[in-house]
Amino acid sequence: MLLEVKGLSTEFKLKRGIVKAVDNISFTIDKGEILAIVGESGSGKSVTSLSIMGLLQKPGRIAGGEILFKTQDLNKLSQKELQKIRGNKISMIFQEPMTSLNPVWRIKTQIMESIRTHLQVSQHEALERTIAMLDTVGIPSAAQRANDYPHQMSGGMRQRVMTAMALACEPELLIADEPTTALDVTIQAQILELLYRMREKFHMAVLLITHDLGVVSEAADRVIVMYCGKIMEEADVRTLFSTPLHPYTVGLLQSIPQLDADSDERLYMIKGMVPNPLNMPPGCPFSDRCDHSMQRCSQEMPQLQDIAGHKVRCFLYEGGVRVK
Repeated sequence: MLLEVKGLSTEFKLKRGIVKAVDNISFTIDKGEILAIVGESGSGKSVTSLSIMGLLQKPGRIAGGEILFKTQDLNKLSQKELQKIRGNKISMIFQEPMTSLNPVWRIKTQIMESIRTHLQVSQHEALERTIAMLDTVGIPSAAQRANDYPHQMSGGMRQRVMTAMALACEPELLIADEPTTALDVTIQAQILELLYRMREKFHMAVLLITHDLGVVSEAADRVIVMYCGKIMEEADVRTLFSTPLHPYTVGLLQSIPQLDADSDERLYMIKGMVPNPLNMPPGCPFSDRCDHSMQRCSQEMPQLQDIAGHKVRCFLYEGGVRVK
């Protein structure tokens, strides 16, 4: 086991109250595995990744739990100790490369800085490694393009640069936060193929953060569905897509456009709105939007049930058997 998250809770202390962005979640990632975390905006996906990386900004803070990377609790490390791991053993591709890359530094300078921070190599060796990595991620004329500034590259190319930077030190775990957002379908497919090839080449694990179930179906081995900071369902990708259990997961899958659907048929939409994070209901956070809601759903929080390795947080499956 490479990473084990145990009872992680992350909160934001605001003037109007405390927002529990991540609420007591636990999961593991094995070496070489691609684990996807999916859910709507505000479900806690990105906050989970930032918590693991130790990059939370105030007023955010980790309120509880453990983040064990090869048995070492990252929560107990100082920022100096974390910096030795971050970008080296654990790397991250951020959601928007244009805001993550320094606009006044050449591409090669930014990647070389990451390499020389973590590896004892010369300037020349760092440059060679940079060009080789840009070539690996599919940037044509890598030696020339290394001299470019971020604004001289397309969105897809910038995402490749971010991937090259994240992989430059050959990390054991790569966290990819919405790596295909705002890219056209062709470039999305190329980025996913790149992640898959890099996983095979470097034998690394990938934590894929996304709201796109199409991306999940193509890339992931296992899937976690989050809603309002909680894990609602967890299963291997084939099981989740063929037999989803939680009504929220069912709704997400029904919302995916189908090529063979009637052109006059309206796309399915989950009713209602995500609850106010400052005024969460006492029971299941999805109860007001659920077609199967029972009286107890609005009063009690269901526990995460494990049904032969398929986990679901729903009273419909209490004791491992669907009740209605």
